Amino acid sequence: MSDRFAIWLKVRRLGLALAAVRDLRDVRPPATAEELEQFETDVLAGFVLARASAGLADGTIRGDVGHLEQMRSWFGRPLWKMEPSDADAYFGKVRRASPERHPAGALSGAVTGRVIECPIDEMNRPRGSKDAALRIPPSGPEVKTLFAGWGGELATCRKFAPTARNYTASKLMSQVGLRISEACKLDLADIKWDLGRFGKLHVRHGKGARGSGPRERMVPLINGADRTLRWFIEDVWGQFDDDHTPLFPSERRCTDGSSGRVGDDALRGGLKAAAMAHLPEWCDKLTPHVLRHFCASELYLGGLDLIAIQEVLGHSWIATTMRYVHVQQTRVEDAWVTGQQRAAKRLEGLLR
Repeated sequence: MSDRFAIWLKVRRLGLALAAVRDLRDVRPPATAEELEQFETDVLAGFVLARASAGLADGTIRGDVGHLEQMRSWFGRPLWKMEPSDADAYFGKVRRASPERHPAGALSGAVTGRVIECPIDEMNRPRGSKDAALRIPPSGPEVKTLFAGWGGELATCRKFAPTARNYTASKLMSQVGLRISEACKLDLADIKWDLGRFGKLHVRHGKGARGSGPRERMVPLINGADRTLRWFIEDVWGQFDDDHTPLFPSERRCTDGSSGRVGDDALRGGLKAAAMAHLPEWCDKLTPHVLRHFCASELYLGGLDLIAIQEVLGHSWIATTMRYVHVQQTRVEDAWVTGQQRAAKRLEGLLR
């Protein structure tokens, strides 16, 4: 791993050096902090695509990216400023001398009665024993067909409000990647229209990493999610009850006559019925979590970087986000062609 990383660093450093020259007579001005951050994100994304085009397994790529991220945090320097000696120190000393293998913390607690601060950091985070199941979502046109047919039946369905509620919740899962448990626990007050450019959704009951408890996040209402929610609130929400708190109420009444909170079974059942009617080839495979994978893939193909998608989905580790981003076959070829064109353009100034 050290040799491969050292070669990769030299290639990236050469690319950066060439990128700094447009013409032998024209020196490029110093890059801003924002440009440097964007460049580092592009470097990481390019590394992922290069490894994928080389035929490496997803688990191997995730491990390599995890090492890159951890090295960046550990040394506190951008990726292109790393030296081969940094890789040697990381893999030869830091990784080998993992605090997980030393019971110093437990011994100090037993001897002194005080527990010292845990030395385990991001670099030594626990890893799962196996990868999660690979979920390949439907294509963009297929999902568009599903929601077009589902939306068309709203005008003639027997129970408009519950059907429109299931439609809206599923569409939010496909637009901003909400988990079904997160959607069920949303309240009307969690919509913050005045935040950001499109408004944001305060997810108060996000999934915590490894049992750490609910993890809150703010989800921007991008990708048309703002229009979806405005329609639902203006035309549907009030039909459940005059006064209720949940964003997605249940059609069943509580003992006091008010509407309760929808359960995940109702949302799953609504999505399954809609898929059976409008996308039958996916009726047994389309689940709320597959819509979450679809959202991540579409955002990535639309140009959103991995860091931004990680924030939208609420992942603790970017390696988890990578499992949600399904790289299409043509994207590898497109990235290769674009890279060749970029390299040729960088060399123009040196060839004059």
